Amino acid sequence: MKKWLLPVGIIVILAMILSSGYNNLVKLSESVNSSWSQVENQLQRRADLIPNLVQTVKGYAAHEEGIFTQVAEARAKLAGAATVGEAAQADQALNSALGRLLAIAENYPLLKADANFRALQDELAGTENRIATARMDYNNTVQAYNTKIKVIPTSIYAGILGFGPRDYFEAAESAKDVPNVDFSK
Repeated sequence: MKKWLLPVGIIVILAMILSSGYNNLVKLSESVNSSWSQVENQLQRRADLIPNLVQTVKGYAAHEEGIFTQVAEARAKLAGAATVGEAAQADQALNSALGRLLAIAENYPLLKADANFRALQDELAGTENRIATARMDYNNTVQAYNTKIKVIPTSIYAGILGFGPRDYFEAAESAKDVPNVDFSK
């Protein structure tokens, strides 16, 4: 009669260990999702600020139409990004377009002195810092998750349960180029 207790006990213990491991993987996976949502939240915040910045610069630099189109296109690509990789690529294009927009603004002394423009520029700088922090938090969360699914004993059952590695947010190759700052003009 007691011979069946040992196998049943082992099965119950294994089931508890497996369910605990599964629950931990679910928590880590949701942390990754939450961290990515925060990155998207900050990217949306920046996208919401951009039209105000563009309209302010447009008032002073009406003949610089090309840069406004580039900013709008880059913003639309970022809004339509479906994957981490697409978002990273669109984010880089938007950063580049914003850099050109701010460079144009430098050519208009009255614009640089305008309080609204300075406030928008400060908001944009603060948003860029929030985005950088959110990206870092996301990548740290992805690292914890990816590490968990690759270590034993989790690696034995993670794939079977549908937990695969997640992508890091990586900057585009062009982000490694050092910007050229030229005050000679």
